[in-house]
Amino acid sequence: MGRFQSLLHSVALCLSLFHVVHGAIGPVTDLTISNADITPDGYTRAAVVANGVFPGPLITGNKGDNFQINVIDNLSNETMLKSTTIHWHGLFQHGTNWADGAAFVNQCPIATGNSFLYDFSVPDQAGTFWYHSHLSTQYCDGLRGPLVVYDPSDPYADLYDVDDDTTVITLSDWYHTAAKLGPAFPPGADSVLINGLGRYSGGNASELAVITVEQGKRYRFRLVSLSCDPNFTFSIDGHNMTIIEVDGVNHEPLTVDQIQIFAAQRYSFVLNATEAVDNYWIRAIPNTGTTDTTGGLNSAILRYSGADEVDPTTNATTSVIPLVESDLVPLNNPAAPGDPVAGGVDLALNLNFSFNGTNFFINGDTFVPPTVPVLLQILSGAQSATQLLPNGSVYVLPSNSTIEVSFPIITTDGVTNAPGAPHPFHLHGHTFSVVRSAGSSDYNYVNPPQRDTVSTGNPGDNVTIRFTTDNPGPWFLHCHIDFHLEAGFAIVFAEDTPDVASVNTVTTAWSDLCPTYDALGSSDL
Repeated sequence: MGRFQSLLHSVALCLSLFHVVHGAIGPVTDLTISNADITPDGYTRAAVVANGVFPGPLITGNKGDNFQINVIDNLSNETMLKSTTIHWHGLFQHGTNWADGAAFVNQCPIATGNSFLYDFSVPDQAGTFWYHSHLSTQYCDGLRGPLVVYDPSDPYADLYDVDDDTTVITLSDWYHTAAKLGPAFPPGADSVLINGLGRYSGGNASELAVITVEQGKRYRFRLVSLSCDPNFTFSIDGHNMTIIEVDGVNHEPLTVDQIQIFAAQRYSFVLNATEAVDNYWIRAIPNTGTTDTTGGLNSAILRYSGADEVDPTTNATTSVIPLVESDLVPLNNPAAPGDPVAGGVDLALNLNFSFNGTNFFINGDTFVPPTVPVLLQILSGAQSATQLLPNGSVYVLPSNSTIEVSFPIITTDGVTNAPGAPHPFHLHGHTFSVVRSAGSSDYNYVNPPQRDTVSTGNPGDNVTIRFTTDNPGPWFLHCHIDFHLEAGFAIVFAEDTPDVASVNTVTTAWSDLCPTYDALGSSDL
C-alpha cells in the first residue's frame, strides 16, 4: 500500500509539474495564425489569434537554443489582413536578418494558406522577450504573445524560488473595433487586459486574471508590455518589486513600488510574498482612455494560497519609490560605447520629428513600406542610401562603429513636433545604452541603462542612445505605438551593407515569399 501511495504521489507530482508548463511551447514548434471570435473583457469580437488563443502562447527556450518556429497562416478575415509576419522582439538575429520579421524590411509577408519557418539561434541572450505581427496594425487585433529565454546559469537564481509560465505577466490594450475600422489614432483603448483578461467601462464584472503565490516564497515575475499604444503604470498593492532584468539585459537589483512600462518594454522583478494571506489588486493604469480602477478596471488579482476567491479590497497607496529609468545600472559591461564625452562616437545622428496631421516624419521623410524588402534590395546589389528604398528613410551605417542617436522632443508655438508623446522607440537587432533618459538632462556614459525600447519623453527631452554596429543587415528603428508606425514613424538602419550577404544566408523559402505575396489579389493581402 505504501508503494501505491508513493506511486500516486509521483503521479500527482508529475501532473502538478505538467500544469506549471502547460501552454508553453518551443523552441521547436508550429505557430498557427487564424481568426477567431474572442471575449477577453466581456465583449466579443473577431481577432487574430495564435494557436487559437490571445495572447499567443508563451514560447520558451534556453540560452544557446536553436528556435525553429513554423508559422502557418490560416487567416481568412480580410479586414485584419490575411497575410502576416512575426517579429521576435528583442532577439538580435545575428546572421538571420531574414528571420527578423519586419514586413518589407526583412521579408515579404506570408500569404494565407502558406507557412514559413523562422529558424534562428539565440547564442548569447537570455531574458524576457515577446513576439508579434509586424505587418501594418495587425498585432493590435491580437497577434502578440510572450517569449522567454531562460538562462541555466542565471546570476540571480538565488534571489527567487519560482520562475515559470505562471510568473509571466502580459499587459495589453484592447479595442472593440478592428484597427483598420477604427480611427487612425484611437483616443484610448476600450480595456486593459492583464494575462488576456480584463473589464471595460460599462461592461459586466467579467473574469479577471488571478496570479497565485504561496506565502514565504520569492517569485521572479516577467512583466511584458504587449501594448499597441498606451504606457502603463504598474503596481501591486502592498508589495515592492525588485527589478533584475530590463529588455533582456540583467541590471543591478533595484527596488521600486511602481513601474511605468512603455509599449514593447519588459522587466523581470522579484516579489517576496511575505504579506498576510489575502487578495491584492494588481494595477496597470494606461496613460490614455479609462485611467481608474473602479470595479476592477485595469486590474488583476494577486492571490495568496488559502485566501478566499473574491475580489480584493486593498487600496492603492501613493508611490514613494517609483522606477526612474536612469537609476537602472547594467550588471555586466555597463559602459556606453564610444568615448565618455559628448559626441564621442564615430557617427552621431539627430532625428528631427514632425507631423502633418496624418503622417509622422523623421528628418523630413515619412516611412512608406517599399514593395521590395530592404534586405532583398541589398542582396540584389543596392548598397548606398541613394540606391535603397524608401528614399530618405534608409540610413547606411558603417561596420564596427559607435553610433549615437538623439530624439529631441520640442514645442514650437505651442505645437509639439511629435504629438502623442511619449513615443517608445525600438531598435531591431541591438540593445543600446540610454546615455540620456527621458526626464533627465544628464548624460551618463559610465553605466547607463541598456535596453531595446526607450521612451523618448516629452517636450524638452532629448533622449540619446548609443550602440555598436556589429550586426550586418537592415534593422528597423521605429515608434512602437503601432498606429504611429502605420503613419510612417520609422527609419531603417542598413548596417554594414557590404557584409550583409555573406553574414545572412537566406533560405529558398524566404526567397519564395515575395513572388507568392506579389501574386495575391487585393482581397487576399
